Order: sequence, then structure tokens, then C-alpha cells
Amino acid sequence: MRDRWGGTIVVSRGRLHDTDRLEGLVAEDAGRPAGLLTYRIDAGECEIVTLDALVRGAGAGTALLQAAADLARRAGCRRLWLITTNDNLDALRFYQRRGLTLAAVHARAVEASRRLKPGIPQVGEHGILIRDEIELERWLEPAE
Repeated sequence: MRDRWGGTIVVSRGRLHDTDRLEGLVAEDAGRPAGLLTYRIDAGECEIVTLDALVRGAGAGTALLQAAADLARRAGCRRLWLITTNDNLDALRFYQRRGLTLAAVHARAVEASRRLKPGIPQVGEHGILIRDEIELERWLEPAE
């Protein structure tokens, strides 16, 4: 988390998350870590706080996302959701191709996030200014 996310603290929707204290799922390839997903369950919803595949395109992210949906369903959650930022075009494509839909755009929400975590950069992927939080969701069918 420190190497790939700049630390263990993540902000989403004005809330600080310490990823060291969250539940997580690990994807492995031949016994070696291939990806990590952290999440929290609250009030019948499962928020994916972080999702990181060590090698893009190898399937770890997809497997972790599906495992999180299955886990959330078994825990009685009806909604799986997450936050990404407006610059994260690769993530937006990834999540939408896997059944998540845009739920909300929280315009200029990153300004408030920077007050909680000042290290959030001003410019992100593809030279895009980071300013908005984008909420994606997937509604879950009840577990059998």
C-alpha cells in the first residue's frame, strides 16, 4: 500500500480509511501475490476501498472484484460500491466493463479530501487535474 498508494490512508466521500485496519482479499498467481482488494461493510453495503492488481490485464483485478461481490452478497449486502477520481480513466473503463454503473459525480470533492490527506496530488493520470470523486455501484441479488 505504501509503495503503490503513497501510504495506508485512503480518503473516500470525506472519510479516512486506514487500509491496515480493513478486511482484504488477496489474489495469487502460482503462490505469489497478484493483487489486493480492501473493503468495509456497513449498513448492508460493501465499499471497495482499494483494488490493486500488480500486473494489469492478468485477471487478478477481475477475480478480486468478483470475490468481493460474492462475499458482500453472502454478508447480506445489496450494494457494492466504490469511489475513484475523475483522472482514473483506466479504472472507469475497468469497472464499467465488469457491471458497475455510474452512481454519482461528487464535483470538487477532492478539495475536501486534500484537507484530510494533503498528499493527494493535483494532477493525475494522463495529465488530468484531480478534482472530482466518481461513485460507481453494482446492485447485488440476495444470496441463496
